[in-house]
Amino acid sequence: MVEVSAEAVNFINDLLEKNSKKGFGIRIYLAGMGCSGPQFGMAFQEEKKEGDNEQKADGFSFYFDDETKEMLEGSTVDYIETPAGSGLIVNNPNLRSSCGGSCAGCH
Repeated sequence: MVEVSAEAVNFINDLLEKNSKKGFGIRIYLAGMGCSGPQFGMAFQEEKKEGDNEQKADGFSFYFDDETKEMLEGSTVDYIETPAGSGLIVNNPNLRSSCGGSCAGCH
């Protein structure tokens, strides 16, 4: 189960409306492994596909495959604003860095 902050729910619902995607959901997929653990991507998805896991949120659903579901366990989807920009982020405090402590250039 993935937690979703109120800010993320508001951002996603606004994003769906602005992109004429009302009624769509968001697919979360494993985009690769980085120094800080799994990297996730997100995309619009119209409906649940065969083999998808579905998690309903307020106004939309998240869709993800079994591998992504395993990596998302204990995660929170949040909306952040930083000087470098704003957007959605997936935080999972249960996953450790794959660098073993020292990783020049990894953030």
